Amino acid sequence: MDARTGKKIRLGRLFRPSSGRAIVVAYSHGLLMGPMEGMVTLEEMRWRASALRAAEGLMVSPGMLGHLEEVFVGPDAPALVLHLDWQNFSRRVLAYPQGVSVALATVEEALAAGASAVMTYMFVGHADPHDEREEIERNARIARECERLGLPLIIEPRSAREKTHPEDRTDVGVLGMYVRVAAEVGADVVKCIYPGEGDAMARVVEGCPVPVLVAGGPRKETLREALEVAEVCVRVGCGGIMFGRNIYQAEDPRAALEAFQRVVHEGLSAQEALAKMQK
Repeated sequence: MDARTGKKIRLGRLFRPSSGRAIVVAYSHGLLMGPMEGMVTLEEMRWRASALRAAEGLMVSPGMLGHLEEVFVGPDAPALVLHLDWQNFSRRVLAYPQGVSVALATVEEALAAGASAVMTYMFVGHADPHDEREEIERNARIARECERLGLPLIIEPRSAREKTHPEDRTDVGVLGMYVRVAAEVGADVVKCIYPGEGDAMARVVEGCPVPVLVAGGPRKETLREALEVAEVCVRVGCGGIMFGRNIYQAEDPRAALEAFQRVVHEGLSAQEALAKMQK
């Protein structure tokens, strides 16, 4: 009996056996950006989180977990993914050209809280290489703790230069490099930005030895656009999606999630999933 069994059991909660894929709803944007559509009031967050119980996983911040804990109780509840760190690279209010990351909780605390997985950011390509070293060291420490305690680690690698070099967001060379580094640091799952087309995504997936969950990014103009991204990602071998705003900001988040489930788990096209949604 060892921690590898714990990881296997917990990863089994995230990846649906019938498809081998996962839908994790990222619901922790308030930690990085403050109040935003779909998560302004606590009442709204409880309603939307409850509507997303059919997802394999739901990611929340440490401070919000106590307010939303009932969502994770019961045999039909989603697996708890704890957003383990904070970063100020992404925000637009009081923004910085680059930023820093810091852990908000320990792996032991996440495990005690009932987490089935934790997620951290890993920024690379800083102006000062010492900053990159610290970021790699931080993630490596977390990875070793996750190995010791049997808790799956999701790493979302990103370019530290995205604000000054926006082309980094879709450069397949950049994505392929940092996704592989994240896996070799010790990620069990890697969350990755969609590079804009299927062939590029396929190259990223090919070079990653662990499942890749695709990030949804800002809400698309239509649900169909977001479903089409999911459709492409399933076709090229991604392990699933880790969408947030494209699901929880929907007028009917439960119906939106059901549409994504049809694409990710049943293999339907975006058009077919929408047609079923409209019946």
